[in-house]
Amino acid sequence: MDYKAEKINPYNDLESKTGQVRQMFDSIAPAYDFMNRAMTFGIDKLWRRRAVNIIKKNAPAKILDVATGTGDLAFLLNKMLAPKEIIGIDLSQGMLDVATEKAKKAGTGDTILFEQGDCLNLRFEDNYFDAITVAYGVRNFEHLERGYQEMYRVLAPGGVLCVIELSTPTNPLVKPLYRFYTNCLIPLIGRSISKDRRAYSYLPESIAAVAQGNEMLGIMRRAGFEDGYFKALTFGVCTLYFATKRI
Repeated sequence: MDYKAEKINPYNDLESKTGQVRQMFDSIAPAYDFMNRAMTFGIDKLWRRRAVNIIKKNAPAKILDVATGTGDLAFLLNKMLAPKEIIGIDLSQGMLDVATEKAKKAGTGDTILFEQGDCLNLRFEDNYFDAITVAYGVRNFEHLERGYQEMYRVLAPGGVLCVIELSTPTNPLVKPLYRFYTNCLIPLIGRSISKDRRAYSYLPESIAAVAQGNEMLGIMRRAGFEDGYFKALTFGVCTLYFATKRI
């Protein structure tokens, strides 16, 4: 099944969405962390912490962080949960280079493995991880349901999937302010900081297009996941999704 977000591409050229996403994140990697803090006024840190606190009850020993980017969620998982193994994968080597440098400075180079990988073709064996996380990444998947199917395959029975994704608020008072901020201010600031004219225009387009709420849970169920639920945060500009693999 095709989903709307799969048709939204960073550069609108003939290359695959996967290739365009890799190119975009390589381009913006040096400015990515600064832009994340600036765009969310630092609230993205609270969203990640909220998600990890919910995962904590499962006490996962082996965690896969898909679309790890510069590693912010992987570092927080390591700090709060102290699992035996964390692997962070990403399409963009530029983002992984930033994550690796941060790991060296934080002294976590031996506890978190960062590597280049595609969520549509994971190298890991079946039923390997106790938890899988994806922060702000599923809207960039070229094939969303296939990505979920691959994550389901490598997740152990009883394991938990946690997806953190930006979303569009439905509150009639918040929605117009949100649209102005995401459609006008973020692209303007992004172009001046990152020098990539399309990346921060693609951002609001992809947020508007990605499946949200019960529609997202429906895609997870079609991939095999069960017991799905979601929590909307900060007036609905971010949503946490959770689901499990049957024992």
